[in-house]
Parts: sequence; C-alpha cells; structure tokens
Amino acid sequence: MAAQIRLKELAEALGLSRATVSRALNGFPEVNKETKARVAEAAERLGYRPNPVARRLATGRAGAIGVVFPPKANLLLDPHFMEFLVGVVSHCTEKGVMLALSGAETTGDDLQTYRNLAASGQIDGVILSGPLVEDPRVPLLIDLGLPFVLHGRTRTETPYPFMDIDNRGAFYAQAAHVIAHGHQRVVLLNGLTDYTFAQHRLDGYRQAFADAGLTPDPRLIFSASMSEENGYRQTREALTETPRPTAFLCSSMVEALGCLRALRDCSLRVPEDISVVAHDDGLPAVDPAGLNPPLTTSSSSIRAAGVRVAEHLLALLGGATPQGIQEVWPVPLVHRASVAAPGSDQGFSR
Repeated sequence: MAAQIRLKELAEALGLSRATVSRALNGFPEVNKETKARVAEAAERLGYRPNPVARRLATGRAGAIGVVFPPKANLLLDPHFMEFLVGVVSHCTEKGVMLALSGAETTGDDLQTYRNLAASGQIDGVILSGPLVEDPRVPLLIDLGLPFVLHGRTRTETPYPFMDIDNRGAFYAQAAHVIAHGHQRVVLLNGLTDYTFAQHRLDGYRQAFADAGLTPDPRLIFSASMSEENGYRQTREALTETPRPTAFLCSSMVEALGCLRALRDCSLRVPEDISVVAHDDGLPAVDPAGLNPPLTTSSSSIRAAGVRVAEHLLALLGGATPQGIQEVWPVPLVHRASVAAPGSDQGFSR
C-alpha cells in the first residue's frame, strides 16, 4: 500500500505554499474558488487526507458537526431519518469531518442540549431536521450564534440557511393528477401537520382541489406519524365513508405499504377499484417500480438531501452567508400504473 501523501508533497505538486493549500482545503474565504477547486481536485487525485489534529490547529474549529434527536421519538427506527443520516454521514466522512449525535428526552431538553453544545465548543455547527411550523430551535441557534442548516423550513422573519423539497408542489401535482382522471373522493394520508413538510403537503392538496373548483371532504384527510400501521388503519377507516373514496395519496412509501395491505384485505384492486399515489423518499427497502402494480410517485431522494444539507453546513462554516444557502428542490411526479379513472361501481357520479 502506497504511503499517504503529506501536505508538503501536495503543495509541491501544485506549486503552492503549504499555507495556501491548507487554507484552500479548510475553506478559508480569502482563497479564490479556482484555487480551492484546483487543490480539491489534486487532493482527490493524489489521495491526500488531512490530519484532523492539524486541521483543528489550523482552523480553530472542532472538526465536528452535530445532530440532536429525541430518543423517545424512536428516530433511529425511522427509515426516513436513517436514510437522511446516511447521506449526512457519507459527506462528512468524505470531507474528514466527524458527526456527533446527541439525544434529548423532551422538547425543553432538546433546546437545552443545543445550549450545551454551543457552550462546549465540541462542534462547529448543527444540522436540524424535522422542523415544526413554528420551530423554537431556529431563533435559539441564531441567538446562540451556533451555525446551522435546516432540512426543511419554518416560519420566522429572520433569514436562515435551509435545504427543502417542494412539498406543496409535490402534493399539488399528486392531487391534480388524480383529479384529472376523474377522482373527487381523494384520501390524503399525511404526516403530522405540526411539521412544516406535512402542512405544505396539505396546502398543495387543498390548492389542487380549489383550482379544479372542488372542495375536499375533511373526513378523508388524515394526519399521523408515517408508519405502515397508521397507513393500514387510516385506509380501513377511510373505506367506511360513504360514498367510498376512489383514490389515496400517501405521504411516504411506508404509509403506502400499509394502504396497499388494507386495500388487499378489503379485496380492492389497484387501479381498477382504487387509485394510489405516494411520495417516494428513495428508501432502499421499498421500490415503487417493483410493486404490483408499479406505483405512481412524487420522487425525491432523502439520502441526497442529507448529502446536500451537510455540504451546505460545511460551506457555511467556510464563509458562505445564510442568505446564500436557501434551496428548494423541485419534485417530479413519476407516472406509473397505479392510477386510472374511477369505476362506475365506486359510488362516484361522473
């Protein structure tokens, strides 16, 4: 195995001073973008890996970022959170940055954990996920001066750095798609609307109905944590309504699996009897194209989002402004075979 290249050798290969190479690798703003790109390319090509102790001495940083989660929420059992975390970890590993996980029992302890982290000096910044519509963490971190990037958005007048997907647009497209096929009795299996993503999805669903001159039945709108069991239970409950619903929109593939199981147990076929659309976060265990029938989905990789949020936080630590880190990804609707016009036996008058 070849010996690892040292900073001195990397600098000599580039014809630059060690100080310039060190500053470029550590994201100092006084080094121009072209030089940073040139140094990064050479470091990758030659296999240079920075010494973490030397990096901390050079930058005055801890060389670590944090993620705080409440253990009672069982986030380590949540496939969406774990897939997001895989993306964060992969980018941090690539860049030689450590990831520190911290836990808190309650919302109050959650805020105190951020205060403790800010005071400890053991991390340079934090990644926030699962933002509430009104999220107290954002004003707290701004007040503490602890750099952060939010995965999602929250309601505040102060500019803050975030990366989000267009949840409103995704569920507008889902609802508009089934409405265009003739559906009016459309169930929304949503996440908890205390969270911004779920509120945005509800907004998109309602707007699609409004634009079509329709009013959704509030009895067909469900809000709960996104689990297979909740998807199953809510689907069975929705099917007791009269007239029976003709289409289901699911906020996750996990919920969709519960929905599909409930439809099978009720001897209902997709799409002949019921149309189904779901949001696909790119979970490796669930492939919507491999289901029978293949499932129509709005699609956006939550692992890629984890990578991007980590990229943004490291850029922020390198001198980027919070206003320059505000990104919303469009969410395409992938058309497959799970949507059709409602049948004449579904209690729907065309």
